[in-house]
Amino acid sequence: MILFKFINAIITRALFLLVSLVGVWRVTWEKKDSNYWFLTFLFLPLVAEMIITLRRRKGQDYKWFSPPIFLFLISIIPSIWILELHHQQNSVKDRQCKKLDSWENVRKLVTLNETLHNMTNPNYLKSIEQALSVVCSNDWILALHQILLILLILGKWLLPLGGGVTRDELSQLLLIFVGTAADILEFTSETLSDVKENSPALVYIILAVWTWSMLQFPLHLAVVNNNSDNEGEQGAQEVSLCVINSTDIWNIVEALFIQDGPFLVVRLTVMTHYNVFHQMLGFFAIKNLLVVILNLYRLFVICQDFRASRSSNRSSSAVP
Repeated sequence: MILFKFINAIITRALFLLVSLVGVWRVTWEKKDSNYWFLTFLFLPLVAEMIITLRRRKGQDYKWFSPPIFLFLISIIPSIWILELHHQQNSVKDRQCKKLDSWENVRKLVTLNETLHNMTNPNYLKSIEQALSVVCSNDWILALHQILLILLILGKWLLPLGGGVTRDELSQLLLIFVGTAADILEFTSETLSDVKENSPALVYIILAVWTWSMLQFPLHLAVVNNNSDNEGEQGAQEVSLCVINSTDIWNIVEALFIQDGPFLVVRLTVMTHYNVFHQMLGFFAIKNLLVVILNLYRLFVICQDFRASRSSNRSSSAVP
C-alpha cells in the first residue's frame, strides 16, 4: 500500500511537470526567444515539495490544502498568461495554421508523422516539433486550458489522501471540481473571444479573475469539515456559526468572491462598458447572477436557522 502511494505521488507530479514543460516550450516557440526557458525554474518548488512529501509524509497529501496542485498552478499559469497576451496582441497577424475544429483536420495533423518511422531519433523529434508548431495558437492555448483543468481533477484523484480526508469527501470534492472546471473553461474561452483589439486592459482583467478562480483547486474546504471537533464541543454553551456550518459557509464564499461573483462583474463590464453583447454572454451573466442571489439566500437561511437553534437552546436550558 505504501509503494502504491509512492507511485501515485510520483506519477501525478511527473504529469504536472510534463504539462508545464509543454507550456514553456510553446512560449519559447511563440516568442522566438530561448530566454523563456528560464520559466522552468518555476518547476523547482514542485520538485522540492515532491522530495519533502515523499520523505516526511510517504507521499500523503494534506487535509485542508494541496501543495502539489498549488505549485503546479504556479508553474503553468505564467506560461498561459504569456501565450494569451501574445495571441491577443498578434491575432491580426495570424499566420496560416491548422485548426483542430474537425476530425478531418486532426487526421491531417496525424498523417504528418506517418513517414517518420525510418528517421533517426533527432530528426524524429524535430519533425514532431514541426508538426505541433503548425497548430493554430488559439487551439494550443485552449488545449492547455483543457489539459490543465482535466489534470487538476485527475491529479487530485491520484494523489494519496490527506490525513482526515475520507473517500466520500474526496468523491464530493472531485464532483465539485468537474463543475468548477467547466465554468472556468467557459468563462475564459467565451469571454476572451469577446475582447476587442483595442481593449488590452480587459484581457488583463479576465486573466486575473481566471487566475483568482483557479485558487479553488488546492483548497479542500468545500467538503472537508471538522465534525469530530464539533462533537467535542457539543458540551460548550456557545458554538459559532462558522464552526457549525463551515462547509456551507465556504461554498458560499467561493461562489460570491472567487467564482460566480467575479465572473458576473467581468461579464457585466463587457456588456456595459465595452458594448459587447450576444445571446450566450447574456445567458451566462444571468446564470452567475442567479447563483449569487441563491447563495445570499442560502446564507440568510443558515443565519436564521442558527439564531432559531440558539434561542431554543437557551429557552430549554432556562427551564428547570
